[in-house]
Amino acid sequence: MKRAVIFDLDGTLSDSIASIKYCGDAALEPLGFGPFGADQYKYFVGDGAANLIRRALAAAGDMNLTHFEETFARYKEIFRENCMYQVKPYEGILELLAALKSEGKKTAVLSNKPHVETVRVIETLFGRDCFDVVQGQQEGLALKPSPEGVFRILDQLELKPEELVYLGDTATDMQTGKSAGAFTVGALWGFRDRAELEQGGADAIIGHPLELLGFV
Repeated sequence: MKRAVIFDLDGTLSDSIASIKYCGDAALEPLGFGPFGADQYKYFVGDGAANLIRRALAAAGDMNLTHFEETFARYKEIFRENCMYQVKPYEGILELLAALKSEGKKTAVLSNKPHVETVRVIETLFGRDCFDVVQGQQEGLALKPSPEGVFRILDQLELKPEELVYLGDTATDMQTGKSAGAFTVGALWGFRDRAELEQGGADAIIGHPLELLGFV
């Protein structure tokens, strides 16, 4: 029996692409780069803010990442002020969380977004007590697809990997969950498509959040 669900944040719990695009475009604008479309940002994201900026700079033609340090610093400053810009939960997420709570399931968040901003987004959208554990990017903790974050959460919940469902919207998420020994579910409402989730090794793929209840 599954006793807990770990959620990815961006593209799984929160529709945040407008925020990511706004901050990315603002960071690139002084260089005369961009703007990029939301669909492009959906493929820039997923492996931490530093990789987002690397991909955006490469797409703008800075293949040697000459402007990485200044752009990354500018992005982090802009993002601290605008991480909630037009961010909202996906349809069905609030109902899913309520159903999981009513069934006594533990819930957690694991994101490659910086920890402070991860906590801010979660508390703004869902309140302080919605999730049992919230974990973002922190020094000393490897980014996904490393399973380190999953194991840290499992330790806090006092659970085993086989008791866990991991829900995310990218191949990185699927690799993270599978590396930890969890049952992985791909979310089609997020930033990537079915082909990527299948390639990432998803054990199941769903088109609406409430379908997750069939696996817990």
